Amino acid sequence: MLRILGRITSINVQKVVWCADELGLAYERTDVGGSFGGNKTPEYLALNPNGLVPTIDEDGFILYESNAIVRYLAGRYSRGSLWPEDLRRRADADRWMEWLSTALVPAMRDAFWQLVRTPADKRDLAAVEKSRAESERLVAILDTHLAKREYLTDHGFTAADIVVGCAAHRWLNLPLERLARPNVERWYGSLKARPGSRQATSQPVS
Repeated sequence: MLRILGRITSINVQKVVWCADELGLAYERTDVGGSFGGNKTPEYLALNPNGLVPTIDEDGFILYESNAIVRYLAGRYSRGSLWPEDLRRRADADRWMEWLSTALVPAMRDAFWQLVRTPADKRDLAAVEKSRAESERLVAILDTHLAKREYLTDHGFTAADIVVGCAAHRWLNLPLERLARPNVERWYGSLKARPGSRQATSQPVS
């Protein structure tokens, strides 16, 4: 049995839950982290010494880091669809997962923390604007890329759409003004219509 340890309001847990739901996997999820706590206990740190979520336990196989978990589940259970067997197709999907981690998530971080996690009277609005501007630059890249394709790659829906889709969910629901990105919005709408995405894309940004 697959166990997922982590609160569903975490963007990184959402990636894993969406992947598992997309694959139709049976699993148990336990709320850990955030207001639920439990991620700094000796028992949890023995599984994930970083004290972050998510962590999975599949019959004794322990794995943390959300993108690694998505790659594992997709590679193990999707028969080459979410995680292509052809190495070039796989690399095409993987590049977007890396872009998310190294570019878009860092760019959005200050806007998210200041607008969602910081009391209004303590917000650094200059940091929000810098974060917003850099995020807009990156979302424009994504929008241009999606102008000529339905999903992030030319070979259909993959794990890349799941992980970048979770970030798009956050970006499109942050309480700030955004430029219109019709291709990103169309793509996100198609992702949100997928039954497997419902737990992830129904969560408030928190």
